Amino acid sequence: MLDHPLTQDSLAKATEEAAAIAARYAKDAETDRRLAPEVVRAVLDAGYARHFVPAAWNGREGGFLDLAQAVAVLGEACASTAWFASLTASLGRMTAFLPAEGQAEIWADGPDTLIVGALMPIGKAEPVEGGWRLSGTWPFVSAVDFSEWALVCAMAGPEARFFAVPRAAYRIEDTWFPVGMRGTGSNTLVIEEVFVPSTHSFTRDRLAAGKAAGSAACHVTPLRAANGLTFAAPVLGAARGALAAWTAYIREKTRNAPARNGITGGSPQTHELTLARASAEIDSAQLLLERVARVADQGAVPAAHIARNTRDCAFAVDLLVDAVNRLFHAAGTTGQSSANAIQRFWRDANSSSSHIVLQFEPAASAYAGHVLNEPLGEK
Repeated sequence: MLDHPLTQDSLAKATEEAAAIAARYAKDAETDRRLAPEVVRAVLDAGYARHFVPAAWNGREGGFLDLAQAVAVLGEACASTAWFASLTASLGRMTAFLPAEGQAEIWADGPDTLIVGALMPIGKAEPVEGGWRLSGTWPFVSAVDFSEWALVCAMAGPEARFFAVPRAAYRIEDTWFPVGMRGTGSNTLVIEEVFVPSTHSFTRDRLAAGKAAGSAACHVTPLRAANGLTFAAPVLGAARGALAAWTAYIREKTRNAPARNGITGGSPQTHELTLARASAEIDSAQLLLERVARVADQGAVPAAHIARNTRDCAFAVDLLVDAVNRLFHAAGTTGQSSANAIQRFWRDANSSSSHIVLQFEPAASAYAGHVLNEPLGEK
């Protein structure tokens, strides 16, 4: 375990090592429907869990840009690992919205506590003396099998609240049998009549507004300014992984084929167009996501930029899925082989793009609503 804050350079270096381990176990993650313990350990040792943890608990209070760039590198090796790393970092940021007493308990043993999350308010909490009585069933909780704490959302009367509960307070049901992102192990978390002290809860409105107790930029960023980035960065990595796998496959194929008009391969024009367009789509998406991250790193983000960030994340993922689909189709039957990484990246990109945060229609509606209702002369 690390016992010092990570610099941006050390996160990048550690990510290279974690990505190599993730690539080694990628096929196992598909079969097992969860990450290998060695991969989970590598991600934690690289510093993802502590990335947004307050400095008071030896966390890094890091930025969104360097995190997104590192997550994408992991995604080139294994999209499920990138998803886990991105969410683990995000949950550390959200946990920083707890009262200090709650934070102290969760990070008592250091800033690398593995916290998982269930962000939809589908549980129920009733007020009792000193806190709440919490119950609920939350599906699709990524990496829950390895969790030490969970941050779940539930309705407490008319308001939605988050509640931090230790591993002993919930059970896990094995329900994750997807076509893509199989390694995330996004099983179901169940809580039955568990007492949660008031020090382990905060309102969803606080998170939405970016009103954490700390003053670091990452803790005052409104949720919608950065939430899409959490889920889009792994898709960027998957698309870059697909491009690398496709390029290597086509390069070998064309080199082993007879020359024709100075270009080898069966359909050189198709290969050229596919490579140029897919790589341009991926580069364009990366530029959009990096702008999103730079805006989020400002901390206090104006409403216009929040709306634009939400739009940009959804649009970037649309570009990435188009690119991956283009590569998959151009790979032909060989690309569908279970031994070919292209099909894994294709399934992972399409699967992760279905997340509600990445849907373009609601993002477009929110963006257009802001722009069209904006007073004349304002930007």
